[in-house]
Amino acid sequence: MTADQLSGLSDTLFSTSVGLYSLAVVAFCAQLAFSRRPAGERELVAAGDAGLPEAPAGATAAGATAVGALPGDPPSVRRWGRVAMLLASLGALTHAGVLVTRGMATDRLPWGNMYEFATAVVLVAVVAFLVMALRSPGLRHLGMFVLAPVVVSMVAIGLFLYVEGGPLVAALRSSWLAVHVSTAILGFGVFFVSGIASVLYLVRSRHEARGGDLGSSGLVGRLPSAATLDRVAHRTAVFGFPIWTFAVIAGAIWAESAWGRFWGWDPKETWAFIAWVVYAAYLHARTTAGWRGRPAAWVNVVGLGVMVFNLLYVNMVSTGLHSYGGVN
Repeated sequence: MTADQLSGLSDTLFSTSVGLYSLAVVAFCAQLAFSRRPAGERELVAAGDAGLPEAPAGATAAGATAVGALPGDPPSVRRWGRVAMLLASLGALTHAGVLVTRGMATDRLPWGNMYEFATAVVLVAVVAFLVMALRSPGLRHLGMFVLAPVVVSMVAIGLFLYVEGGPLVAALRSSWLAVHVSTAILGFGVFFVSGIASVLYLVRSRHEARGGDLGSSGLVGRLPSAATLDRVAHRTAVFGFPIWTFAVIAGAIWAESAWGRFWGWDPKETWAFIAWVVYAAYLHARTTAGWRGRPAAWVNVVGLGVMVFNLLYVNMVSTGLHSYGGVN
């Protein structure tokens, strides 16, 4: 295939991915709406350390029995869950195809501009969710809350960040692109899932504080317990933090090679460091008396906001040595 044909295929796969993710959201909604019990708590407890979550701390034996006694989902609901996971997995495959064909068309790594970078970040977030959902089936009830932002992000990326494929600008023609940018993509994608889990934790914990329980029939009542959501947010942040740390360090080394200094407080560098500080604060707060729970979760949500701000505002509005990030 020619470069133009590969570029066209990449664009087609992008639209296909959006369609598959949208159908997956519908299927996840159906699973959540028709489920007889909230968020498959029995599966979450049974999964234990095989997945990310564990049973809420301090749960009594009677409480555990009550959870285990909740009626299982009917076969039709389980089918919705399987269909949703299949659609999301197919979407991830076509999503990966977007980047593969883009890279083949341009004969370079496919994250040399904001369109490609953001597309890759969203793919990492989807894969992170799928891995968790496969290891702990109860987390499939989070699918609607993860895939809906994914669809919105993909539409926004296609509408506002899309650029035609082309060669890298001179400043990006370095082997450090594969190291620095790749790790930044991985860290951002994992933080995406962590931030959503913290948002859901804030909603769920308020519901529980107001007297809601695992048997609630509303949408919030079908979410995993607050303790489970807190554990998901924490463990994903723990996974993503060293990756982001390495990305910041690799960026500094690349800066010294390209510009003759490790650090110059360029807007992109500054906000990458601010994000690192926020996530370090979250991990510290998560284990500090008085900051556990909702205060720490808010710090994690702020961290996701800083990451999005760094991607959009700093690249598109501010000026600096990284201003080439939005063009070919």
